[in-house]
Amino acid sequence: MSEPLGLLIADVSRLMRRRFDERARTIGLTRAQWRTLVVLSRNEGSNQGKLAELLDVEPITLCRMVDRLEEAGHVERRRDPADRRAWLIYLTDAARPLLADIRVIADELFEDALAGLDTAAREQLYAALSVIRANLSDTTELNEVANG
Repeated sequence: MSEPLGLLIADVSRLMRRRFDERARTIGLTRAQWRTLVVLSRNEGSNQGKLAELLDVEPITLCRMVDRLEEAGHVERRRDPADRRAWLIYLTDAARPLLADIRVIADELFEDALAGLDTAAREQLYAALSVIRANLSDTTELNEVANG
């Protein structure tokens, strides 16, 4: 193993993001848009602050993204019944087919990335990456991953 593991993981992550972004552009989505839609699909009805935290972006950045997604008809804001100053974000019916397209893109990309690895090797890779993530995560992050 001549290449440092951290560099290898970072390089694989960069290449996968680049390939995914290229494919997502064919359905008219930027990285920020598809990430927001995917996170929202797992946390529908969250307020903007929570979504910003989950996406690891500043709230103002997320606000602009939600504005664009709302203009495109992919999300809608609803008043929070518990806090009239806050808005809860929901996917629209128009966004659901995009999520299906995103899933297809992801499945195809993972199949391309894992070509040449048999089922056992894929399972070992997944297990090893899960252990690495657990080793580097604190309890709060692990709970967020498990719930989100």
